[in-house]
Amino acid sequence: MFAPTRDESRRFLIDTWRKYRAGEALSGLEQTALPVLAMHPEYHRLLESGDDALAREFAPEDGAINPFLHLSLHLAVAEQLAIDQPPGIRAHYLRLVTARGGPHDAAHALVECLGETLWKAQRSGATVDAADYLGCVQRQR
Repeated sequence: MFAPTRDESRRFLIDTWRKYRAGEALSGLEQTALPVLAMHPEYHRLLESGDDALAREFAPEDGAINPFLHLSLHLAVAEQLAIDQPPGIRAHYLRLVTARGGPHDAAHALVECLGETLWKAQRSGATVDAADYLGCVQRQR
């Protein structure tokens, strides 16, 4: 299982954005990440700050949203949708596209549920519960 460090994950997103802006070829995963990065212009300046972004802390107690976590959750959702895993996630997403008025808002519903499910698993020391995740997604309107 691939388990990148925090800096490796951040570097991947920063490098993908840099390569795109420079007109360089992107790998398969970078091509998946690019639309996620493109739909978040509020994070472009951070991505362009390079090494400064690697060391930056985004403490929840300070009210800061971690843009790298947000983008990574979006990327995880994009991969889930591509392979419909967990089974049925794509159908729920398509329902939410209509209900929420577009793909980005629908993806945010999944991102919220995935983040909540991961937090619960981490807090309890258990594995990620796909049924809990899908249950959360089903409740989204």
